[in-house]
Amino acid sequence: MIGKLRRRFIITAMLSVTAVLVVLIGAINLFNFMNVIKNADAVLDILTANNGGFPDEMPQPPGGDPFGFPGDMRRGQMSPEMQYEARFFTVYLDECGTVIIIDTGRIAAVDSKAAANIGVTIYSSGKARGFIGDYRYRVSDMGEGVSRIVFYDCGRSLDNARAFLWISLIISAVGLLIFFVLIAVSSKAVVKPAADAYERQKRFITDAGHELKTPLAVIKADCDVLEMDDDGDNEWLADIRKQTERMTELTNRLIYLAKTQEGSKSELKKIEFPLSDMVSEEVESFKGPAISSGKELETDIAPGISYNGDPKALAGLVSILMENAVKYSPEGGKIKASLQKNGSKILLSVYNDTAEPVSQDDMKHMFDRFYRTDKSRNSETGGYGIGLSIAKGVTEAHGGNIYATGSGKGITVTAEL
Repeated sequence: MIGKLRRRFIITAMLSVTAVLVVLIGAINLFNFMNVIKNADAVLDILTANNGGFPDEMPQPPGGDPFGFPGDMRRGQMSPEMQYEARFFTVYLDECGTVIIIDTGRIAAVDSKAAANIGVTIYSSGKARGFIGDYRYRVSDMGEGVSRIVFYDCGRSLDNARAFLWISLIISAVGLLIFFVLIAVSSKAVVKPAADAYERQKRFITDAGHELKTPLAVIKADCDVLEMDDDGDNEWLADIRKQTERMTELTNRLIYLAKTQEGSKSELKKIEFPLSDMVSEEVESFKGPAISSGKELETDIAPGISYNGDPKALAGLVSILMENAVKYSPEGGKIKASLQKNGSKILLSVYNDTAEPVSQDDMKHMFDRFYRTDKSRNSETGGYGIGLSIAKGVTEAHGGNIYATGSGKGITVTAEL
C-alpha cells in the first residue's frame, strides 16, 4: 500500500508539473508563431499597398529610432532596413488562372517556373491569405479580372520559431527528468510518516492477535472443563464457547490480513498448480451450505487452467468469495462461480443475488477493512467486515486486481489474476 501511495504521489506531481509546462510552453510558442504571422502580414500590407514593392521611403517610428534592426516592429512601424532585407516575389494571373506576369527580382530561392506553379496552386485554392511552405501570401484583386499574389519569405523567422520550440521542448524534458529524480528521492521522505504509521498498525494487529490467542485458548479450555463438570448442558457456557470461537476466528483473520498487506509477496509460496481443479473443489464444498439454506449454486469453471501462485492463499480467496455469496444471498437466491481465461488474465468471479440493491458507494468501499453493507452489523450473519480485505490483499499479492460490479439486486466480485 505504501509503495502504491508513493507511486501515486510521484505520478500526480509529474502530471501536475507536465500540465503546467505544456500550458506555458504552448502559450509562449503560440505567441511566437502568431508574432511571425503578424510581422509577415504587416510586410504584405505594405507590399500590397505599394503595387508589390516597398515605398521609396519607409515610415519611421515617432521621434526616430536609431536602433532599427531588420524585421523588427517598432510600435506598429517597420524598420527602414526591411526593404533591403525582405525576400518576396509576385505573380499576376488573369481570371482564367493563367499566369501573365512573374516578378522574382527580390528573391533567389525561387525561379520563374516555380513561382508560376505556386501562384497557380494558390489561385486554384481560392484562399485569400495563408502559408505555402515557408511563404506567407496575400491575394488581391487588381480589377479587370487580374489577381495579384504576393509571396513573402518567412523562412528565417519560422526557422527561429522552430528552433525556439525545439529548445523549449528539450529544456522542458530535461527539467522534467531532473524533477522526476528529485521527486522520486524526496517522495520517500514525504510518505515516511504514513509508512511508519502503517507499519506500526500492522505490527500492533499482529502483536495484539498473538497476545489474544493465549487468553482465548485458556477460556476455551476452561469451558471444556466446566462443561464436563456440568454434563455439557449449560447455555451460558455454550454462549461463552460460541463467542470465544468467534473471537478466535476474528483474531486469526486479523493476523492473516496483516500478512497479506505490503511485503507479503515475498512470503507467498508460489508453484505451478491446476487452478481449475482447486477452484472446483473449493466451490463444491459450498454446495451443501447453499442447498441447505435454499439457494441455487451454479458453476462455470473452464477446465485446464493452471497458474503460478500460492495454492493455499488462492484457496482462501475462493473460500472468502463463496462464503460471502452464500452468507449474503437471500433464501431462494442464485449464486454463480466462474473461472475463465481472457488473454493473459485469469478472471475468477462470484455472483450472488442480494435482498436489496447494493449502492455504488457500498461497492467502492466493499474492500475496506471492517466495512459492511449491513449497517446494523448484525452478528447473526457471522461477518467481520475483513473477508474482502483479505481477498484484496491476496489478489494484489499475486499482482492482480479485485473489484465489485452490480445491477439491480445482484452483485459480482471479480478477481483478475
